[in-house]
Amino acid sequence: MNKRYRRTKTTVSLINYHFVFCPKYRRKIFLFPGVEERFKTYTKEICEQKKIQILAMECHIDHVHLFLQCLPDQSPSDIMRWIKGASSRTLRDEFPELAGMTSLWTRSFFVSTAGSVSSDTIQRYVEEQKTRL
Repeated sequence: MNKRYRRTKTTVSLINYHFVFCPKYRRKIFLFPGVEERFKTYTKEICEQKKIQILAMECHIDHVHLFLQCLPDQSPSDIMRWIKGASSRTLRDEFPELAGMTSLWTRSFFVSTAGSVSSDTIQRYVEEQKTRL
């Protein structure tokens, strides 16, 4: 895993998110030939534009796992809006099997943070600040 801190003019950060999201009605869209490859290509393009690093990406027949490293000004909901919104239009335009769907993705998603330091370690560090000399 990439544990390098990302720097901007005003921040130093290490923010990793694990996302899981599904097509509407849990449709098995990745069984259609070419859909998975196009989704991955498009997601890479979006992430490159937004300066989001893809640490891992995998599609199962009816859901997607993304492990991303982003900047502090990029919220999980913004990231999902960028990826799901634009990929929905693109995939429905390019694949006739998906064209009849009014929307490709559900509005919901799972997100979890992941870092190189455990929550217990951070909590202990913060609690010990007043006792340090």
